[in-house]
Order: sequence, then structure tokens, then C-alpha cells
Amino acid sequence: MELSTIWFILIAVLWIGYFVLEGFDFGVGALFPVLGRGDEKLDGETRKRVMLSTIGPFWDGNEVWLITAGGAMFAAFPHWYATLFSGFYMPLFVILVALIVRALGFDYRGKVDSDVWRRRWNWCIFLGSVVPSVLWGVAFTNIVMGVPIDADMEYTGGFFNLLNPLALLGGIVFLGVFVTHGAMFLALKTDGPIRHEARALAVRVGGVSAVLAVVWLAAIHLDTGTALSWSAAGLAAVALLGSLAMARKGSEGWAFTGTFVAIALTVASLFLALFPDVMPSSTDPAFNLTVTNAASTDYTLTIMTWVAVLFVPIVLLYTSFTYWTFRKRVSGHHIPQADTAEDLSVGSPGQS
Repeated sequence: MELSTIWFILIAVLWIGYFVLEGFDFGVGALFPVLGRGDEKLDGETRKRVMLSTIGPFWDGNEVWLITAGGAMFAAFPHWYATLFSGFYMPLFVILVALIVRALGFDYRGKVDSDVWRRRWNWCIFLGSVVPSVLWGVAFTNIVMGVPIDADMEYTGGFFNLLNPLALLGGIVFLGVFVTHGAMFLALKTDGPIRHEARALAVRVGGVSAVLAVVWLAAIHLDTGTALSWSAAGLAAVALLGSLAMARKGSEGWAFTGTFVAIALTVASLFLALFPDVMPSSTDPAFNLTVTNAASTDYTLTIMTWVAVLFVPIVLLYTSFTYWTFRKRVSGHHIPQADTAEDLSVGSPGQS
């Protein structure tokens, strides 16, 4: 197997890792206005702090997968990186701003003991979770289906070319599946009313998302699919339906595993449908960017391979250790009712 093909696979794995991990904390952030509402059982601020505590130890580490995937694309396939980041400049810029605003929301919402202050940062967390979810779906749909590219490997379309109906459906699917994934995570990681409400919500949102995902995947694979990509997409649908069935039974661990596998197989099916291209041209197949013409030199890929062999296992080990350390459930009684601003920031009380 050629090194360029190996690096295409590794980049696919990095994107899969990003979406299955960042997907659930996007989902938790998107559920802020729904599951963060207070009632007679639990006040709204305690609910939000419980929700934040479930993702507090993980969200910034999850974003490392995105940075690594982008870096790997830059080094292994510079032409792919250049065409993608120039042609998709505006949506990627909006994603970056949303991620920054979201991170500020996590870090600053507890710095001032004020309802107005926290409410503004809550909106930052919500929008910073919803906007990237939708735009990633739009971006990946366009990447697989093809965009206008000329002989110089330059994107020749505009911003609104990316907002076609299938791409917008992809954005809705990404958001719906991430919300389902996040609700499953909350059901797994919390106890009390949030746990039961999240599980019920996951079943409802997941059912709608499953139908939309089938339509979206079928449209993509009818145009660009292969036997392998169809198989991966079919298994993704089975995993999502199995997850919903496990959620109905109250098997939250299996339910979360199901959404985890469904997202992984969905992203894998997109890369399988894409190969051997990395960015097809919708104007002329002769202008397609492929794993051959978009790749770096063999010398560069060889050095990168040795670096990956050394550092990827280390990343996997410390990531696994983090998730194992903060594996316990969080509930309302774990949240300290303190007067100090420091105690109101994102954390993970009661988990360590």
C-alpha cells in the first residue's frame, strides 16, 4: 500500500475520532436550552452546571483531534489543504469563530455571579455548538459530492455554491445525530432527572435523525458510493437504530456505544465514497484532486509516518486515561452551592 493511501486512511481516522468525541459535547451544548431549564426537581443553574461537568474534563482534549487532522492534511496533502481552506474559507472561518466563542463560554460563564452574565455565555455555548455541527455537515457533503475546481486546483465557486439542498440536509443530519449522541452521553454520565429526560429526548431526536440520515446517505452513495461505502453506511444505520432500541430499554452504555459506532461508520462511509479522490471536481473529473496528485513527496510522508507511529499511541493512552478517570456519573448533589466565582466555572465535581 502506498504511503499516500496510508495517510488518507489515517486522516479519515482522525476525522472519525474528532466527530465521535467532539460530537457528544456539541450535542450537550446544543441541549442547553432544553435540558437546562429548571423545574420543581432541579433549578436551571444546577442543571446547566451538571451538564457542563459531564464534558468539562473532555471538550478541549476532543478539539485536539481537529487540530491534528488539519495538520495532517496540510503536511500529507498540501494541495487538498490549500484548495479546501481557500474555497471553504468563509464556513471554516465561521466554525473557528464559533469554537472560540464556545470555549470562552465554558471558561467565563462562572467568573461573575450574575444571571445576566451567565445567560449571555450560555448562548455562546449553545451557538458555538450548533453552528459548527451544521457547517461540518455542509462542508463534508460538498467535499464528497464535488465542488467547482479548475486545472490549477483552485476552487472557482462562491460561498452560496456550498449551501445547496443536499449539503444543508447534511448539516441538519450532523446536528441531529450530534444532539442524539450528546443526549445519550448525558444519560450515561448523569443521575436524577437529567438522566431520564436526556434518554427520552435521545430516542425522539434520534428517530427523526435516523430517517434524515438514511435519505442523506442514500443521496450521496447513489452518486459516488462503492460497495464498501454502502456497507459502512448500512451498518451505521443499524448501529443508530440499535442505539435507540437500547435507550428505550434503559441500557445507556450500549445506547451511547451505538451512536458512537454510528457516527464512526458514517464518516468512514464518506471517506470510502471519496477515495481515491480527496476533493473531486464537479466541473471536470480531470481536475479531481486525488491521493496521488495532491500528496506530498514520499520522503515527507515517510517522516510523518515515523512521527505518527511514535506519538499516536501516546495520544490514545492519555485520552483513554482521561475518560477512565472521569467515568463516574454526576448529579445535582455533586454541585457545590458556593458564593465564590471560582466555584461556578466548568469543572467535574464528584467525578475524580
